[in-house]
Amino acid sequence: MAAARALIVDDEPDIRTLVGMTLERMGLGIDEAGDLAQARARLSSGSYALCLTDMRLPDGNGLDLVDYIQSRHPGLPVAVITAHGNMDTAIRALKSGAFDFLTKPVEIAALRELVRHALQPQRRGDSPDPRLLIGTSTAIDALREQIAKLARNQAPVFIRGESGTGKEVVARLIHELGPRGNAPFVPVNCGAIPAELMESELFGHKKGSFTGANSEKAGLFQCAQGGTLFLDEVGELPLPMQVKLLRAIQERAVRPVGGNEEIPVDVRILSASHRDLAKLVADGAFRQDLYYRINVIELRIPPLRERASDIPALATHILERLAEREGGPAKTLSAQASAALMHYPFPGNVRELENILERACALSDGDTLQSEDLHLPDASPTMPMATTTGTESPPPRTELFQRLDEQTEKTVILKMLDETRWNRTEAARRLGLTLRQLRYRLQKWGME
Repeated sequence: MAAARALIVDDEPDIRTLVGMTLERMGLGIDEAGDLAQARARLSSGSYALCLTDMRLPDGNGLDLVDYIQSRHPGLPVAVITAHGNMDTAIRALKSGAFDFLTKPVEIAALRELVRHALQPQRRGDSPDPRLLIGTSTAIDALREQIAKLARNQAPVFIRGESGTGKEVVARLIHELGPRGNAPFVPVNCGAIPAELMESELFGHKKGSFTGANSEKAGLFQCAQGGTLFLDEVGELPLPMQVKLLRAIQERAVRPVGGNEEIPVDVRILSASHRDLAKLVADGAFRQDLYYRINVIELRIPPLRERASDIPALATHILERLAEREGGPAKTLSAQASAALMHYPFPGNVRELENILERACALSDGDTLQSEDLHLPDASPTMPMATTTGTESPPPRTELFQRLDEQTEKTVILKMLDETRWNRTEAARRLGLTLRQLRYRLQKWGME
């Protein structure tokens, strides 16, 4: 079988030789290009497993090549080589879709790590925790696509979402589905570590470096070597620690407390917060340079109220998981209970849904959970009676059904009609619809 090939794009022959020799020792075949035009010609006629490009080319720049590869060869990892300290350029490349970056002078160890990660296949198969990704809404489909795309590169990602939306679940998915999936995933809650212990926890310490340091300890950066470090609630970091974190990320090295030498680390940084980091920056509570360094790409997790049509499927999955844990049959939701859940705004998101269902299962004796078992405030809203106008224009959609696509709306209504033995008046009452609103829908579907 022919060896995988890499394309090296740089106008300096010495750089191409240095990089080429390293890659050949790793078993790769090498092709070279001295400018953007030659690189495009090579890409059009050959097949490559990796592309390394300098940012400054005689007839363009590396960003042009990144854009070209993203549009013509979207599965090809491309990494950029940039001048030392020019982080703005590197961040622009990552935002454009580059897999990773190197700084000049190129360090062989860093180059080998980059190549190793680039050539590892993206992992397939079951997600490590599917709770958040259950559903068929447009919002969850878009999130799946973003996660798959972000898993393919090494860019720092900032995950923004309300409490309970599953930020750690998303971070773990990005890690598990990417080339670092077999390496450690190390989550750390920045708000749960006392400020005086933060540096030791992240960077480690030497024996005797402070009272109680009876032995040497590796920090979380070192524990995540080769994998991913997930900084949850990063907005809680004190300002002095932010400075040290920024340096560790930029230099890709840490200095343990009490140590004199820096230790190289190879980790991908994912971070998250339920707080508005941009506002913290404006208020002087979060460093702007660190904000731009960890927020190369921002991923927003939609709150549960924005994907209400996914709630029945999520609830079914949670009920099945609870039943498996307790060793009994899974309880089900009545149509009225499903409607109540879809109407509830869920300020606590998926975590709150889990708590509501766990409590309902514990307190309910029946096999089917009713809306009253959920103990939701305003779970069954009532609608004012519609006045007869003599026209056949569509009645306004209720607050609940504004959140549902038509197929889900139809499923909920038909289930409620079955439960009420097609008593339209009772079904409309339980759904929070007027009789006219219900009859309009049945006529539209040819079921009146």
